[in-house]
Amino acid sequence: MGQKIHPTGFRLGVIKEHRSRWFADPARYPALLREDDLIRAYLTKQLSSAGLADIQIERKADQIDLEIRAARPGVVVGRGGSGLDALRQGLQKELSSHGSPERTIRINVVEVTRADAEAVLLAENIAQQLERRIAFRRIVRQVIQRAQRAGVQGIKIQIAGRLNGAEIARTEWTREGRIPLHTLRADIDYADHIAQTTFGVIGVKVWVFKGEVLPGQERPEQKVPLQQPKRRQQRRRPTFEDRSAVEA
Repeated sequence: MGQKIHPTGFRLGVIKEHRSRWFADPARYPALLREDDLIRAYLTKQLSSAGLADIQIERKADQIDLEIRAARPGVVVGRGGSGLDALRQGLQKELSSHGSPERTIRINVVEVTRADAEAVLLAENIAQQLERRIAFRRIVRQVIQRAQRAGVQGIKIQIAGRLNGAEIARTEWTREGRIPLHTLRADIDYADHIAQTTFGVIGVKVWVFKGEVLPGQERPEQKVPLQQPKRRQQRRRPTFEDRSAVEA
Protein backbone atom coordinates (compact mmCIF):
# COMPACT_ATOMS: atom_id res chain seq x y z
CA MET A 1 0.00 0.00 0.00
CA GLY A 2 2.80 2.40 0.79
CA GLN A 3 4.10 1.94 -2.75
CA LYS A 4 0.94 3.31 -4.38
CA ILE A 5 -0.54 5.92 -2.05
CA HIS A 6 0.69 9.51 -1.79
CA PRO A 7 3.37 9.57 0.97
CA THR A 8 1.96 12.73 2.57
CA GLY A 9 -1.68 11.62 2.58
CA PHE A 10 -0.65 8.23 3.98
CA ARG A 11 0.90 9.94 7.05
CA LEU A 12 -1.71 12.62 7.75
CA GLY A 13 -2.71 12.54 11.40
CA VAL A 14 0.34 10.46 12.32
CA ILE A 15 3.46 12.57 11.74
CA LYS A 16 2.21 15.08 9.14
CA GLU A 17 -0.41 17.81 9.29
CA HIS A 18 -2.79 19.26 6.73
CA ARG A 19 -1.53 22.21 4.69
CA SER A 20 -4.84 24.00 5.25
CA ARG A 21 -6.12 24.16 8.84
CA TRP A 22 -9.58 25.63 9.37
CA PHE A 23 -13.21 24.75 10.06
CA ALA A 24 -16.31 26.34 8.54
CA ASP A 25 -20.00 25.88 7.93
CA PRO A 26 -20.50 22.93 5.53
CA ALA A 27 -22.17 25.20 2.98
CA ARG A 28 -19.03 27.38 2.80
CA TYR A 29 -16.49 24.59 2.32
CA PRO A 30 -16.51 24.65 -1.52
CA ALA A 31 -15.93 28.42 -1.64
CA LEU A 32 -13.15 28.33 0.96
CA LEU A 33 -11.43 25.41 -0.76
CA ARG A 34 -11.55 27.39 -3.98
CA GLU A 35 -9.97 30.33 -2.16
CA ASP A 36 -7.15 28.12 -0.88
CA ASP A 37 -6.50 26.92 -4.42
CA LEU A 38 -6.44 30.50 -5.73
CA ILE A 39 -4.05 31.59 -2.97
CA ARG A 40 -1.61 28.76 -3.65
CA ALA A 41 -1.72 29.28 -7.41
CA TYR A 42 -1.15 33.04 -7.07
CA LEU A 43 1.74 32.70 -4.62
CA THR A 44 3.38 29.95 -6.68
CA LYS A 45 3.27 32.16 -9.76
CA GLN A 46 4.44 35.35 -8.05
CA LEU A 47 7.21 33.69 -5.99
CA SER A 48 8.62 31.42 -8.69
CA SER A 49 12.12 32.83 -8.10
CA ALA A 50 12.00 32.60 -4.29
CA GLY A 51 12.49 28.83 -3.97
CA LEU A 52 8.98 28.23 -2.62
CA ALA A 53 8.86 25.02 -0.58
CA ASP A 54 5.46 25.07 1.14
CA ILE A 55 2.41 27.23 1.89
CA GLN A 56 0.41 26.74 5.11
CA ILE A 57 -3.05 28.34 5.38
CA GLU A 58 -5.01 29.02 8.58
CA ARG A 59 -8.32 30.84 8.93
CA LYS A 60 -9.69 32.70 11.96
CA ALA A 61 -13.06 34.42 11.47
CA ASP A 62 -12.37 37.08 8.80
CA GLN A 63 -8.60 36.63 8.87
CA ILE A 64 -6.28 34.48 6.74
CA ASP A 65 -2.86 33.55 8.13
CA LEU A 66 -0.30 32.38 5.58
CA GLU A 67 3.03 30.75 6.38
CA ILE A 68 5.39 30.71 3.41
CA ARG A 69 8.49 28.50 3.54
CA ALA A 70 11.04 29.70 1.01
CA ALA A 71 14.72 29.12 0.33
CA ARG A 72 15.20 32.82 -0.51
CA PRO A 73 12.99 34.75 1.94
CA GLY A 74 14.53 38.07 0.93
CA VAL A 75 12.80 37.78 -2.45
CA VAL A 76 9.45 37.38 -0.67
CA VAL A 77 9.89 40.15 1.90
CA GLY A 78 11.48 42.69 -0.42
CA ARG A 79 13.21 45.90 0.63
CA GLY A 80 11.62 47.25 3.78
CA GLY A 81 8.74 44.78 3.55
CA SER A 82 7.55 46.12 0.20
CA GLY A 83 7.30 42.60 -1.18
CA LEU A 84 4.87 41.51 1.54
CA ASP A 85 2.68 44.57 1.00
CA ALA A 86 2.54 43.86 -2.73
CA LEU A 87 1.62 40.23 -2.05
CA ARG A 88 -1.22 41.23 0.28
CA GLN A 89 -2.63 43.71 -2.21
CA GLY A 90 -2.31 41.23 -5.05
CA LEU A 91 -4.03 38.48 -3.06
CA GLN A 92 -6.87 40.81 -2.07
CA LYS A 93 -7.38 41.76 -5.71
CA GLU A 94 -7.20 38.13 -6.88
CA LEU A 95 -9.73 36.92 -4.31
CA SER A 96 -12.13 39.83 -4.84
CA SER A 97 -12.09 39.24 -8.61
CA HIS A 98 -13.53 35.78 -7.93
CA GLY A 99 -16.29 37.06 -5.66
CA SER A 100 -14.63 36.47 -2.28
CA PRO A 101 -15.29 39.01 0.50
CA GLU A 102 -12.43 41.18 1.72
CA ARG A 103 -10.43 39.64 4.55
CA THR A 104 -7.38 40.54 6.62
CA ILE A 105 -4.33 38.68 5.30
CA ARG A 106 -1.27 38.11 7.47
CA ILE A 107 1.88 36.62 5.94
CA ASN A 108 4.71 34.96 7.85
CA VAL A 109 7.86 34.00 5.95
CA VAL A 110 10.05 31.12 7.16
CA GLU A 111 13.47 30.43 5.69
CA VAL A 112 14.26 26.91 4.46
CA THR A 113 17.69 26.21 5.91
CA ARG A 114 18.35 23.04 3.90
CA ALA A 115 17.05 23.65 0.39
CA ASP A 116 18.81 20.55 -0.95
CA ALA A 117 16.73 18.37 1.40
CA GLU A 118 13.35 19.64 0.13
CA ALA A 119 11.72 17.37 -2.45
CA VAL A 120 9.78 20.27 -4.01
CA LEU A 121 12.91 22.30 -4.69
CA LEU A 122 14.85 19.28 -5.96
CA ALA A 123 12.08 18.29 -8.38
CA GLU A 124 11.78 21.86 -9.63
CA ASN A 125 15.54 22.08 -10.14
CA ILE A 126 15.59 18.81 -12.10
CA ALA A 127 12.75 20.01 -14.35
CA GLN A 128 14.49 23.32 -15.04
CA GLN A 129 17.70 21.57 -16.07
CA LEU A 130 15.79 19.11 -18.27
CA GLU A 131 14.22 22.08 -20.06
CA ARG A 132 17.76 23.33 -20.74
CA ARG A 133 18.45 19.97 -22.46
CA ILE A 134 21.06 18.76 -19.98
CA ALA A 135 21.57 14.98 -19.88
CA PHE A 136 19.22 13.52 -17.27
CA ARG A 137 21.81 11.12 -15.79
CA ARG A 138 24.15 14.02 -15.08
CA ILE A 139 21.31 16.00 -13.49
CA VAL A 140 20.25 13.12 -11.25
CA ARG A 141 23.81 12.39 -10.15
CA GLN A 142 24.40 16.00 -9.11
CA VAL A 143 21.06 16.26 -7.28
CA ILE A 144 21.72 13.06 -5.32
CA GLN A 145 25.15 14.30 -4.26
CA ARG A 146 23.70 17.62 -3.08
CA ALA A 147 20.94 15.87 -1.13
CA GLN A 148 23.41 13.56 0.57
CA ARG A 149 25.56 16.52 1.58
CA ALA A 150 22.42 18.08 3.09
CA GLY A 151 22.10 15.10 5.44
CA VAL A 152 19.15 13.14 4.02
CA GLN A 153 19.03 9.43 4.80
CA GLY A 154 17.68 8.39 1.42
CA ILE A 155 16.50 9.76 -1.91
CA LYS A 156 14.70 8.30 -4.91
CA ILE A 157 14.26 10.03 -8.27
CA GLN A 158 12.04 8.87 -11.12
CA ILE A 159 11.93 10.48 -14.57
CA ALA A 160 9.50 9.52 -17.34
CA GLY A 161 9.18 10.70 -20.93
CA ARG A 162 11.31 11.04 -24.05
CA LEU A 163 14.59 11.09 -22.16
CA ASN A 164 17.45 12.77 -24.04
CA GLY A 165 15.14 13.11 -27.04
CA ALA A 166 14.63 9.36 -27.54
CA GLU A 167 11.93 8.30 -30.00
CA ILE A 168 10.24 6.01 -27.46
CA ALA A 169 9.25 7.31 -24.05
CA ARG A 170 10.44 5.33 -21.04
CA THR A 171 10.62 5.52 -17.25
CA GLU A 172 13.89 5.34 -15.34
CA TRP A 173 14.58 5.72 -11.64
CA THR A 174 17.45 5.55 -9.19
CA ARG A 175 17.67 5.37 -5.42
CA GLU A 176 20.37 6.04 -2.86
CA GLY A 177 19.91 5.15 0.81
CA ARG A 178 16.60 4.04 2.37
CA ILE A 179 13.06 5.02 1.31
CA PRO A 180 10.75 3.13 3.75
CA LEU A 181 7.38 3.94 2.15
CA HIS A 182 5.45 1.48 4.34
CA THR A 183 6.72 2.92 7.65
CA LEU A 184 4.30 5.53 8.98
CA ARG A 185 6.85 7.11 11.32
CA ALA A 186 9.27 7.63 8.41
CA ASP A 187 9.38 11.29 7.38
CA ILE A 188 9.05 10.97 3.60
CA ASP A 189 9.02 14.22 1.64
CA TYR A 190 7.50 13.74 -1.83
CA ALA A 191 7.07 16.07 -4.80
CA ASP A 192 6.43 15.87 -8.52
CA HIS A 193 7.02 18.36 -11.31
CA ILE A 194 6.63 18.61 -15.08
CA ALA A 195 9.35 19.69 -17.52
CA GLN A 196 8.12 21.20 -20.79
CA THR A 197 10.80 20.24 -23.31
CA THR A 198 11.01 20.47 -27.10
CA PHE A 199 10.51 16.69 -27.23
CA GLY A 200 7.38 16.76 -25.08
CA VAL A 201 6.47 16.56 -21.42
CA ILE A 202 8.84 14.84 -18.97
CA GLY A 203 7.55 13.93 -15.52
CA VAL A 204 9.78 14.14 -12.45
CA LYS A 205 9.09 12.51 -9.08
CA VAL A 206 11.29 12.84 -5.98
CA TRP A 207 11.12 11.02 -2.65
CA VAL A 208 13.35 12.19 0.24
CA PHE A 209 13.71 10.25 3.52
CA LYS A 210 14.65 12.65 6.34
CA GLY A 211 14.54 10.24 9.29
CA GLU A 212 11.98 8.69 11.62
CA VAL A 213 9.58 10.68 13.82
CA LEU A 214 7.59 9.19 16.70
CA PRO A 215 3.88 10.15 16.69
CA GLY A 216 3.18 13.20 18.85
CA GLN A 217 6.76 14.41 18.78
CA GLU A 218 8.17 17.29 16.79
CA ARG A 219 10.23 16.51 13.76
CA PRO A 220 13.89 16.71 14.86
CA GLU A 221 16.31 18.80 12.89
CA GLN A 222 18.70 16.68 10.90
CA LYS A 223 22.32 17.43 11.56
CA VAL A 224 24.39 18.15 8.52
CA PRO A 225 27.41 15.84 8.47
CA LEU A 226 30.77 17.47 8.84
CA GLN A 227 32.77 17.79 5.67
CA GLN A 228 35.49 15.17 5.66
CA PRO A 229 38.70 15.60 3.67
CA LYS A 230 38.23 14.27 0.17
CA ARG A 231 39.99 11.06 -0.75
CA ARG A 232 40.86 9.88 -4.19
CA GLN A 233 38.67 6.86 -4.64
CA GLN A 234 36.32 5.40 -7.18
CA ARG A 235 32.82 6.83 -6.76
CA ARG A 236 29.96 4.47 -7.46
CA ARG A 237 27.73 5.90 -10.14
CA PRO A 238 23.96 5.81 -9.56
CA THR A 239 22.32 2.92 -11.35
CA PHE A 240 19.12 3.40 -13.29
CA GLU A 241 16.38 0.88 -13.82
CA ASP A 242 14.39 0.98 -17.03
CA ARG A 243 10.73 0.27 -16.22
CA SER A 244 9.34 0.65 -19.74
CA ALA A 245 9.44 -3.09 -20.42
CA VAL A 246 7.72 -3.86 -17.11
CA GLU A 247 4.98 -1.29 -17.65
CA ALA A 248 4.41 -2.48 -21.21
